[in-house]
Amino acid sequence: MRIWFKIFKDNHLLKDTVITDDSDDTRTHKIFHALEQACYEFDLSKPLWLDSTITEFKRHDKARFYQDNFVEEIDFDFLEIHVIEE
Repeated sequence: MRIWFKIFKDNHLLKDTVITDDSDDTRTHKIFHALEQACYEFDLSKPLWLDSTITEFKRHDKARFYQDNFVEEIDFDFLEIHVIEE
């Protein structure tokens, strides 16, 4: 599984990374683990999965984490997660 993480501000891509997980773990665990790795790499606190975020992710294999998803203040508009290969 490959998951692409992107940070945007003012419709510009600031940072991105792709996390690859070839383990035998469940899909959900792979996604949570990749999110944890990306947040560590970007020096961010882990965002909260709100109901709207979960619904969007289930529907499109893509979700955006806005300020509402983070406990701390963020200096960008959103963090996007996108499953690009399973």
